[in-house]
Amino acid sequence: MKACIFDLDGTLTDTLESLTFSVSETLKEMGLPPITSEECRSFVGNGARVLMEKALAAAGGADVRRIEEAMEIYGRIFDANCTYHVTPYEGVRQMLAELKACGIRLGVLSNKPHRQTVKVVREIFGEDVFDRVQGQTEGIARKPDPAGVFRLMEELKTTKEECLYVGDSEVDIRTGKNAGVRTIGVTWGFRSRKMLEEAGAETLIDTPCELTKIHIL
Repeated sequence: MKACIFDLDGTLTDTLESLTFSVSETLKEMGLPPITSEECRSFVGNGARVLMEKALAAAGGADVRRIEEAMEIYGRIFDANCTYHVTPYEGVRQMLAELKACGIRLGVLSNKPHRQTVKVVREIFGEDVFDRVQGQTEGIARKPDPAGVFRLMEELKTTKEECLYVGDSEVDIRTGKNAGVRTIGVTWGFRSRKMLEEAGAETLIDTPCELTKIHIL
């Protein structure tokens, strides 16, 4: 393996509190009740718009025609709070350091908006850990479309056979499969082991250190 591409939320960083806070503050500004962290956990993975569509539905069946209003408010609030109480999962920093020490090029691919993806990665990990960071942006289809993986592979100068994709959700499992790269599911994130297995995950790990111990290098 020459490159490893990671999902962000639920894989590298525990961002559930920041997401729940931002969504709930958005709903509050719209005069709607908040969502719970468990609701938010089940809503994330498909990008901000899907997150807010599901949040509006959960807020008493709020009029989905308010989605543009919700997106404008959420964009403003989340931009200011995307690193709110965000922490890397235990063992992630060591795992990344070991991969870099082996000469593995590292990338991040998230359905989180690109600006906030970059902001979280830089604030939590610094600017010298990842070689490329890509969030959701116009012109690149969001996961599970493999377009983002293909773009990062090109930028990381690697092939499908040399690349690994790592994520915590059914969206990530499908993304890796659609891209034709070896895919690892992590069980410490936003989805259960059962959900990942049902999504077709062939390899699952329970701790970050396992990634450097399953002979992928």
